[in-house]
Amino acid sequence: MGQFGRRGLFQWKQMDLTSWVIIPLLLGSAGVYGLYRVLQRLRSNAYIQDAVVVITGATSGLGKECAKVFYAAGSRLVLCGRNEERLEDLVKELSRIGKGSNQQTHKPHKVIFDLSDVEAVSSAAKEIFRLVGKVDILINNAGISYRGTIMNTKVSVDRMIMDTNYFGPVALTKALLPSMTKNGRGHIVVISSVQGRISIPFRSAYAASKHATQAFFDCLRAELAANNIHVTVINPGYIQTNLSVNAVTDDGSKYGVMDKNTANGRSAEDVAQIVLRAVGERKKEVLVAGVVPTLAVYLRTLAPKIFFTIMAARAKKERKMKEM
Repeated sequence: MGQFGRRGLFQWKQMDLTSWVIIPLLLGSAGVYGLYRVLQRLRSNAYIQDAVVVITGATSGLGKECAKVFYAAGSRLVLCGRNEERLEDLVKELSRIGKGSNQQTHKPHKVIFDLSDVEAVSSAAKEIFRLVGKVDILINNAGISYRGTIMNTKVSVDRMIMDTNYFGPVALTKALLPSMTKNGRGHIVVISSVQGRISIPFRSAYAASKHATQAFFDCLRAELAANNIHVTVINPGYIQTNLSVNAVTDDGSKYGVMDKNTANGRSAEDVAQIVLRAVGERKKEVLVAGVVPTLAVYLRTLAPKIFFTIMAARAKKERKMKEM
């Protein structure tokens, strides 16, 4: 059970100093690195196995794929979402996966609530504790995207997106943190976005919510460093999910379009595996994006004038396309 229940995977002090000198000489540099990776993977598996993992937005997309990989790794899941029927379907799907696996698995629990209803988060946290008693790892995944112009976007739409993408995860994190600090361990994960690092035209509300998320969890990481509570921020680029289809527009209506970039994005299955590894290795931040978005992140910092010029040109191009 690793940090979350077992005494540890290895009794390191049983190996004397001679062993630590001889092993690298026998293996060589490549062998040492390979051994390091194996030990790191074993330690990661021990960290996740049997840990109580809460996942929001588990009914579809990345949240659903995260549920699959953490379930297969032996975690005790609490699946959160708004649609009870879809959560039940996921539980059944996971059960089928478990029957064909050699890994010991645990039947997931379900908690139904709307993360955008901040008042409902407190009740949801109490239900989580009633079901499992504690939380080792929280994965804040639920979120909503947006397409629209700042001039035409109602403030109510800005508020709604902030409630879902920022205030909801913040409220749930705060509700679960006292238990983690009492237990002396825990891990908070947030699925942010590359747009938490840079802003692109016609995504103002979404980018703002992700910038706020990035800032909050960066502060949280620093404040909890002495409490043995880890914070991991995942910043993906485009993922092949229905995020753009379910996005809202400036008047609050559904966007309903699968963007080309989204359709050509990274698979949710691949990103879920990256999340699993990042959690197991206690990484502080992971940027999961292609070459261009990654360069844009650094360009924004190192050459902001060039970045602003590029974004202005992009906005002009997109506006012309919409007018055609």
